[in-house]
Amino acid sequence: MKKTIIISAIVLLLVVVAACSFYVVEENQYACTFRFSEIIHLEDKPGLHFKIPFLDSVEYFTKATQFYDIPPSEVLTSDKQNMTVDCYVLWSVSDPQQFYRALGTTVKAEERINAITYTALKNTMGKLAQADIINMNDGAERNEIYEGIAAIVNESAGQYGIHIEDVKIKQFDLPDSNLNAVYTRMISERNQMAEKYTAEGNKEAALIRNEVDKTVNILISDAKAEAAKLEAEGEAEYMRLLAEAYDTQDKKDFYEFVVALDALKASLSGEQKTIILDADSDLAKILMGAG
Repeated sequence: MKKTIIISAIVLLLVVVAACSFYVVEENQYACTFRFSEIIHLEDKPGLHFKIPFLDSVEYFTKATQFYDIPPSEVLTSDKQNMTVDCYVLWSVSDPQQFYRALGTTVKAEERINAITYTALKNTMGKLAQADIINMNDGAERNEIYEGIAAIVNESAGQYGIHIEDVKIKQFDLPDSNLNAVYTRMISERNQMAEKYTAEGNKEAALIRNEVDKTVNILISDAKAEAAKLEAEGEAEYMRLLAEAYDTQDKKDFYEFVVALDALKASLSGEQKTIILDADSDLAKILMGAG
């Protein structure tokens, strides 16, 4: 009976020793082995690993990217305008040993990230005017500002074993005292742009109208010249035909007589039937029976 108890105790002891001799590292973990509060080994390969039981302990740190939402904070621009910045940080542990010695916990890490990021925001925004931040320019210009902030924060956080992957600005808010001034400035800029576009449109329209008027005048002038030419040619042809038709004195006299009758007929078409003729005119002589 005693032998059985001893064997059971030994087996149990071996099981406990075996359980304390191994630890598991997952895919997204760092494992730091401590001995007497000192880090003696860092393991980042997933799988089953050995440690000395009862002497060594293991602390785990995640490799995954972590999200920290920084509380909104106020900054002052170069033109002395207050702005409230709301942003977040994506970070990860790059050196677990340094991270543990400098900070130890995620809570302290976030406190340090908060302070570093606020300092970087304050210094960067302090070099920019409010119009450099809030405007209608290409968003790529502001991305350069954000990337510069992320680089500054990452450089400062490196001493704590932290890698800053990105700093994203969610929103720039204006204090109520500045809102009306900013809105007025933006409205004024839009009005100036509208006036510029209107002036450019009017200028372009005037150029088009002038070109059209010039073309119309040229066409009308050419048409009148062509009409005058055709009229002159017709008149010349008419006179030529008359000359051919009345090529003798008798024919000429007859033509003049017909023209005179047409004139007389035209003059008697109205209500007034009285005409005054020279007594020596051929037409008067004919009418008076003396022709």
